[in-house]
Amino acid sequence: MRQRILKLGSLILAFLLLAGLSACGEKTATGNQGTSNKPAEIIHWKMVTTWPKNFPGLGTGAENLANKINELSNGRLQVKVYGAGELVPALEIFDAVSRGTAQMGHGAAYYWKGKNPTFQFFSTVPFGLTAQEMNGWLYNGGGLELWQQAYAKYNLIPMPAGNMGVQMGGWFNKEINNIDDLKGLKMRIPGLGGEVLNRAGGTPVNLPGGELFTAMQSGTIDATEWVGPYNDLAFGFYKVAKYYYYPGWHEPGTALEAIINKEALEALPKDLQAIVLNACKLANHEMLAEYTARNNDALQTLINKHHVQIKRFPNDVLSKLKTISDDVVKELANKDEFSKKVYESYSSYRQKVMAWHEYSERAYLNVRANQQ
Repeated sequence: MRQRILKLGSLILAFLLLAGLSACGEKTATGNQGTSNKPAEIIHWKMVTTWPKNFPGLGTGAENLANKINELSNGRLQVKVYGAGELVPALEIFDAVSRGTAQMGHGAAYYWKGKNPTFQFFSTVPFGLTAQEMNGWLYNGGGLELWQQAYAKYNLIPMPAGNMGVQMGGWFNKEINNIDDLKGLKMRIPGLGGEVLNRAGGTPVNLPGGELFTAMQSGTIDATEWVGPYNDLAFGFYKVAKYYYYPGWHEPGTALEAIINKEALEALPKDLQAIVLNACKLANHEMLAEYTARNNDALQTLINKHHVQIKRFPNDVLSKLKTISDDVVKELANKDEFSKKVYESYSSYRQKVMAWHEYSERAYLNVRANQQ
């Protein structure tokens, strides 16, 4: 009897040990990539940009987006950033990503107005939405759906990927005292703002950021807008222009974009697709925070160290530019049915948010200003 009990105990112990080893094996397999010990495949993407490599705010914003994707994917999707001209020229990234030469791009929709002038609504409109308002329209007002519809035929998916807030009005080598001072002026100014300048008698020029200093220095252009103090200080425009004007009527809240090759995105596992899209959203909000924090320090350096003359555009000049801008935007809206649809969405949202901001943002800022 004792031997039978010992034998039975040994069998039970062996069974329990075997069951335990089996359970451990299942846990190890599940804990390492879910089903096996095989390392996950590493996917490599290229991102091309319109900005100089690692340029403060813009170039580093593209790097930040790439880093976000790398980190959130735990290294499964690794994105390498190429600055303007490294892989393709600055103003050719749209076509490069559309073709699949690179899987992502980082730029601004108004650079591609030659493809479709309506794209400009998805970057900025003169006297239009601020950065906060633009995010509201894109994320919650139907703007992003229209933007993605506009890019679909090019095999591209656009996402907001940065914003600098209200920009400065630009650098000039002469004072702007009335609207006639804009006549004959050769100025780097893209998008709808460039068309407004054209109708005011000036000559808009579209140049990438990396060429602006030399163009001003050589006299190829008489004036340039770029972004604001944070970026303008880094480019050294104070060395080649005397007057720095505000406000940035032409770019009150420019949305930057990540453009993603549709086939490349859809080839990713679902979790990596979600990571790419949500990383764009994170990068979008972080860039605005960075510019809000950095611009005033840079402005004070321009004023106190480099003795830049800060000038405000006269009210009658701004009023005339606003009138011209309204005409330009309405004409664009009548281009075709899709343009009309985008314009109606944008302008309807603008009216609603302006009404709310009379009670919120504007009211508070007025009170705060009066208490100083």
